[in-house]
Amino acid sequence: MTAKKPDAVSPSVATLYRAVRAVLEQARTSAYQTVNVAMVRAYWQVGCLIVEHEQKGKARAAYGEAMLEELSRRLMAEFGRGFDVTNLRKMRQFYRMFEIRDAVRLVSSKPKRDAVRLASAANTTRHKVCDELSWSHYRLLMQVEDPASREWYMHEAADQHWSTRQLERQISVLYYERLLSSRKKVSVRKEAATKLATVEPEQFIRDPYVLEFLDLKDYPALRESAVEAAIIGNLQAFLLELGKGFSFVARQKRMRFEDEDFYVDLVFYNYLLKCFVLIDLKIGKLTHQDIGQMDSYVRMFDVHARPEGDNPTIGLILCSKKNEAIAKYSVLSETRQIFAAKYVKVLPTEQELKREVERERRLIDSRHVDEGER
Repeated sequence: MTAKKPDAVSPSVATLYRAVRAVLEQARTSAYQTVNVAMVRAYWQVGCLIVEHEQKGKARAAYGEAMLEELSRRLMAEFGRGFDVTNLRKMRQFYRMFEIRDAVRLVSSKPKRDAVRLASAANTTRHKVCDELSWSHYRLLMQVEDPASREWYMHEAADQHWSTRQLERQISVLYYERLLSSRKKVSVRKEAATKLATVEPEQFIRDPYVLEFLDLKDYPALRESAVEAAIIGNLQAFLLELGKGFSFVARQKRMRFEDEDFYVDLVFYNYLLKCFVLIDLKIGKLTHQDIGQMDSYVRMFDVHARPEGDNPTIGLILCSKKNEAIAKYSVLSETRQIFAAKYVKVLPTEQELKREVERERRLIDSRHVDEGER
């Protein structure tokens, strides 16, 4: 017996279906966001009540742990495992680190000055809660010790719509700290406060780039083409590592000059800088030939492919080993269009990354001293 074919859907019904589906999807998203905001605020209120009860405004709790265990036992019996002692401690910490200004009146019948007194008793800088982030985001943020870093990660996660997995990865690879090492410190501090008040190419280039998600084996026969293929296969993760404003344009972009063809490994566009970014991948140390080649690519692209009104094209050479002498005594030290940065194929330890960040910061400082002496 032949199965009956479904009736053909008329174009008008198909249009109606898409419109109804869009409404339902929007409602589902809105409902999720509403529940998420309510949960974050409820946990903050729970944390406030715990602090208020155990401290009475004092710096230390007299019986905090015993009280938490008893509270946890009763809450889990009614509301489930989400209220174990560890989570209650997190809620208490959440209240101490963050603030929801319009929620103070909901958690206490005491005068407002009591809430202000409790807030001032906290030992850490308090940040205003972003409703765009979930409780899982805040659990990760509370692991960041430095208040300035925590503030930056929070706003960046909200603005860039980072998932909890993306936020965890950016914290683990010291994303913010690497920004500090590769930019002018004043510019980074200004961005953290005003969100890109000034946009300069240097602010978008970091060193090193951590490409552990490519899962590349460290063997002598590794070729640039393998690195390129791995990047294309993990494009979303690579865009996250590049930073804000990047979108993928082309792979092996062909440029023709007279009778010769040239190929750029990867081409991206940055809508914040309003310019194209050419990336050339290199295995091994940076050479003068690599820099000269990228200089030619940038010049050709500017002449033949840059749209009217766009800013000058940027060239970025990603190499597995940097040659600081060549970087210092080459066009890299004179131009704001061509940059070189190291990439690492495995996730370094936090100590290794910190050493790398400090090394790069010292190199940048020494370059600034040299420029000042000229």
